[in-house]
Amino acid sequence: MSEILVVDDDLDICRMLEKKLQRSGHQATLANTLADGMIRAAGGSFDVILLDVQMPDGNGLEFIPKFKALESNPEVIIFTGRGDLDGADKAIKSGAWGYIEKANVVKELDLPLTRALEFRDEKRRSKSSPVYLKREKIIGHSKKINACFDKLAKAAASDANVLITGETGTGKELFARAIHDNSGRSARNIVTVDCASLPESLIESTLFGHSRGAFTGADRSQDGLIKHADGGTLFLDEIGELPLSMQKAFLRVLQERRFRPVGSSQEQTSDFRVVAATNRNLEECVKAGTFRSDLFFRLQSLTIHLPPLRERKEDMLELVVHSITRLCDRTNIDLKGVSPDFIEALTSYDWPGNVRELFQTLEQVFANGRHTRILFPHHLPERIRICHAHDSLASTDETEMCRRATDTPGLLLDWRQAKDAFESEYIRKLMSRAQGDIRTALSISGISKARLYQLLGKYEQIPSRQPN
Repeated sequence: MSEILVVDDDLDICRMLEKKLQRSGHQATLANTLADGMIRAAGGSFDVILLDVQMPDGNGLEFIPKFKALESNPEVIIFTGRGDLDGADKAIKSGAWGYIEKANVVKELDLPLTRALEFRDEKRRSKSSPVYLKREKIIGHSKKINACFDKLAKAAASDANVLITGETGTGKELFARAIHDNSGRSARNIVTVDCASLPESLIESTLFGHSRGAFTGADRSQDGLIKHADGGTLFLDEIGELPLSMQKAFLRVLQERRFRPVGSSQEQTSDFRVVAATNRNLEECVKAGTFRSDLFFRLQSLTIHLPPLRERKEDMLELVVHSITRLCDRTNIDLKGVSPDFIEALTSYDWPGNVRELFQTLEQVFANGRHTRILFPHHLPERIRICHAHDSLASTDETEMCRRATDTPGLLLDWRQAKDAFESEYIRKLMSRAQGDIRTALSISGISKARLYQLLGKYEQIPSRQPN
């Protein structure tokens, strides 16, 4: 028996769906607002959520990521208006399993619901067979980085081309090497081509190799990087920088695995697997005419997008401990500790250079605090201390606004504004103190579980970890 949540303000449709689902052997739960649906979803373990778009307290499409972020990770099927193509597109992009025209929902529900439940069963079975990944150098266990590990495992199990995207410093090369190390090609070479640093005049000979006398200085034949990758992996770093003139030539190699060294009349073959990485938006490059669409489509058989550090700050402590431990081991000194406000200061900064910038910063911090046992915020670079100060002042301002709203008769805010300001600040601090754990938050606050979930939903702080 599957658990189905119906979120719709149309009571007639809710009742019809409830009867239909019960006749099919499912357990149906009804909610008539998004807020109520969020509370029920967070407090239960639903397999599928049937969600209307037009709700009295908001747009259902905006709540899809919140429903998907819950521990049960339910599949979401959207009810859309007739011909609402934009709504259907947004539903799919937001992670919905599918969509049904609302006028036909009772009649057409069976097939998409059955397929969604079958898909969910397949996911459950695949998760029950754990896959061991060699990923020692990739640090973190946040939800976003774990989603990337799932894709890494799928990429390692296949021989398809992989495109890794993400900002500078997010670890694209580490993921490329992890794909190779976990693949059937791990016993052979992984050959890296830095497309951004190769002089255009040397790209062809570097990739394809050359025969003796092909150009001035070519006193002997030499294999190119593509040949060196035979049986292994060819990692094309910063593929977006590859000149258009070479993109066409490389496309042919990618399709046929055959190439001709510069100055040679004989073709050679190489059995390589391509993993490419870029910090550019290749779709935009295709539109601008700087990247070939056919090469783009060839490269993205599988795509892994790495999140920036600012979107996975729950990994900050683990990253810091890893880096400090490595630095202490390297210099053969006792392990250093870090103060809580040291981590708080690091978390307040947005890290435009991502994990690479963090590790480089910790190298500097380690040098500054080499002779101290504990690292404090004053060991950090000025830009981070300033950011932390601004963040602390902003938090203080919110608290002061709440105090003034209640303590200063001449400066009273509207009651709803004052109440919302206090609730928002309280919930933010509560979940920070509880480190996102619901049970701890309930114990600290004394708030009922239903009320806590209502406040978390209201201020968009629904955590991914829920109690049983």
